[in-house]
Amino acid sequence: MTAVFATDQDDSSIVANSMVEQQKSKQGTSLPTYFYQSDVIYKRELKKLFFNSWIYAGHISEIPNSGDYFLCDVGNDSAIICRHEDNSIHSFLNVCRHRGARVAEEQCGNKKAFVCPYHGWAYDTNGTLKRAREMEALENFSCDHYPLKPVSHTIFHGMIFINFNADAPDLGKHLAQLEPSLGPYRLENAKIADRETYTVGANWKFVIENYLECYHCATSHRQYAKIHTLREKWENVKQRVEEVHKNSPAITGLGSAFCETVSKEYTDAEAFGCDIWHDRYGLYEGYLTGSKDGQPVAPLMGDIGGYDGGAGDFQIGPFTFMLNYCDHAVLYRFIPRGQHKTDMDVVWFVNGDAEEGKDYNKAELTALWHDTTMEDAYIISRNAEGALSDFYEPGPLHPEFEELQMKFLQWYLDNMSA
Repeated sequence: MTAVFATDQDDSSIVANSMVEQQKSKQGTSLPTYFYQSDVIYKRELKKLFFNSWIYAGHISEIPNSGDYFLCDVGNDSAIICRHEDNSIHSFLNVCRHRGARVAEEQCGNKKAFVCPYHGWAYDTNGTLKRAREMEALENFSCDHYPLKPVSHTIFHGMIFINFNADAPDLGKHLAQLEPSLGPYRLENAKIADRETYTVGANWKFVIENYLECYHCATSHRQYAKIHTLREKWENVKQRVEEVHKNSPAITGLGSAFCETVSKEYTDAEAFGCDIWHDRYGLYEGYLTGSKDGQPVAPLMGDIGGYDGGAGDFQIGPFTFMLNYCDHAVLYRFIPRGQHKTDMDVVWFVNGDAEEGKDYNKAELTALWHDTTMEDAYIISRNAEGALSDFYEPGPLHPEFEELQMKFLQWYLDNMSA
């Protein structure tokens, strides 16, 4: 069959369906150009994948007071996460029920009410419509019928996750399986030391695929590769990882479950959009944390009593990941902001009572993953430029280093079917 590119005038749902089914038979290769270029595919991705999946929105420390809010934007849509006067947290679409204008413009702030700038409809901080100017002229009109549309949310150890599907499956019961490995960090009491958004001019799949494999680590991330054993094939670092797992209970003061692997992501997820994954791997001997020199940069987190020479990798939902060291945690969230524009949002957490300038230096804390993310932005953009060529032909994926990427692609194709 002749290759179809998104610039073709006949790109349609029929073409998209055909390309998805064709690609399903090509296991073990990356996606062809069409999947990164097609407007039909991009719209389907938002509808089927992003608006039905649990996505990290923010941390409870960002909205400590009544009326505090922040936005979580996905594609062209926006959700408001707000603390109400009774201390409850609410999430709803940033779309006025009258003519659709955004009722919140700033990314964060404090409001006594959300007032639409267009016609003045006013909403309470729990999303209910308080006042619709002059609408009593409409027979049987009631403010009760027009609250801001709700967005599902759940809170786990202070992290707020949202789902645009009002009937989304319960993420909480799945997250409970991460309690032994994630709970000891006590993220509900943690402090956001820094956050940064790195915007890359590439389709979101290039960004996710890059994160899911470490085949590129040895060549693209020299500083990271000096510290983290993920750069190596398993057979070469198995002894080091097993040593970390063996010694961890005595060093950290935590049970062996702290190191247990949980693998229920993508095709193995127990419910759509409720992916959970954990693996504790080893840093190379002599390195204690994810800093430029591998030495501590902040106080130990939560209940962790010492440095075991390991790091915990986590995944929650299809698009949110964490890399947790004993003294800090780094959260990654990947969000499409257009067909060829993706935000890589990075959040650094430290223990809640740590003081900047006394207990940690922000520049030293963030240096490794700032540099690594900048390197990622470069290689992802180069990847996109080449893979969007009319002459690009997908190559074979590595059976070990790119195994998780293959799992993602299978999940992606399964859920992109008509």
